[in-house]
Amino acid sequence: MSTLQVSAQNQLRQLVEQIERLEEEKKQLASDIRDKYLEAKAVGFDVKALRQIVRLRKKSQEERQEEETVLEVYMHALGMLSDTSGINTAADAMMAAE
Repeated sequence: MSTLQVSAQNQLRQLVEQIERLEEEKKQLASDIRDKYLEAKAVGFDVKALRQIVRLRKKSQEERQEEETVLEVYMHALGMLSDTSGINTAADAMMAAE
């Protein structure tokens, strides 16, 4: 088995230590985010809806519309929508996107 030069060993050690520090920061941030959701719940907000809003805000308007169109078409196909008035425009939008 070959060994690393001292400089490579030091570089490797530094990289591992940096990754470990970042993992700790990530753990702390995840804890802070959990605390914020608990705070939101404590004042009466729906946490599930809040998580979805945060997810949606990461997407562009175009991405959200495309996702909603596909979801609407699938729900219609499964008989989950009683109103079909919007389906034609949603299906047309899907066809246009292709």
